[in-house]
Amino acid sequence: MLIRDKYENYKNEVNARFDQLKKNEEELNKIFIEIYGLQDELTPNVADKDITVAKIYDKKEDIPEEMKSNIYVRTKQDVIKDLISYIVGCVFGRYSPYKEGLIFAGGDFNWDNYFNLLNNPDVSIVKNIKTVRNAFLPNDENCIVNTDNDYVEFSLVDRVVEFISVIFGQSSLEENLRFIANALDEKSNDTPRNVIREYLANDFFKDHCKKYQNRPIYWQFDSGKYGGFRALMYLHRYDLNTIPTVRLSYLHDIQWKYEHEKDRLEQFIEKSNITAEKAKAKKELDLINKQILECKAYDEILNHASNMNIQIDLDDGVKVNYQKFQKLDGDKDKNIFSTYLKF
Repeated sequence: MLIRDKYENYKNEVNARFDQLKKNEEELNKIFIEIYGLQDELTPNVADKDITVAKIYDKKEDIPEEMKSNIYVRTKQDVIKDLISYIVGCVFGRYSPYKEGLIFAGGDFNWDNYFNLLNNPDVSIVKNIKTVRNAFLPNDENCIVNTDNDYVEFSLVDRVVEFISVIFGQSSLEENLRFIANALDEKSNDTPRNVIREYLANDFFKDHCKKYQNRPIYWQFDSGKYGGFRALMYLHRYDLNTIPTVRLSYLHDIQWKYEHEKDRLEQFIEKSNITAEKAKAKKELDLINKQILECKAYDEILNHASNMNIQIDLDDGVKVNYQKFQKLDGDKDKNIFSTYLKF
């Protein structure tokens, strides 16, 4: 199953709806013009920019000048970003590929509750998903590492790839990944997985904040400017175990891997006689050292936050809850989550 075909079908449906609405509005204009005898004063024509439903163009360059002011205009890149956002929702159990609509948005998240939510007799879904081979299931824990390096297994890019493989088929996986990567950055010569990883690590949270008007439901743990540790959590699955789990199971794991990579690079630099390779390795080592220091400082922040037992109340909204985790003890540098989101 090709995402390209799904995209083309979706684009055709959306644009047909746009054309139909325009036609309907012009027909109504004709009727009113005739009723009130305004043929010499008004025209029934409606400009595309005034149609208030979506229209999709493959590229930004394809958008006519008059349509650039239409807030409903979308591109292939927008559609693919929406797909990725949906996949992230499936990773956290907010959505499921086996049932339409919202699945989990608060309460006690556990497997019994999750499968009970899916087993609605009014819809046709996969029965007993746990026994179905290659089914796509949410994360057990409310954390998914989202760094722009490949030191960690089962990071967000791995789960995105898994979703594409399970839902659209293993046989078309590589072609589907190329299509997604090309939509995200058609000029990149990097591998599809690296393009997707780069988007997830550096731009997904920013796009998510914009989409949710700075009230995001996925929050990004962020150690700082060197990107030593980044991970997402789902606000509606937060509990007092979330931060300790992130620290002990995920941050410490990537710290160990940085130390291992540091040792490997130091040994390589010592033994290598090739100047260019040595220079590249030294640059990588310099970044690794900065990330190690950054992660150590972040570890102290998470440890302190774990002892604070910070509780949230969803009824208070994102702004109030998010600020509980930022500037701990009044220190502007003690932030748990990304400082990109400001209030």
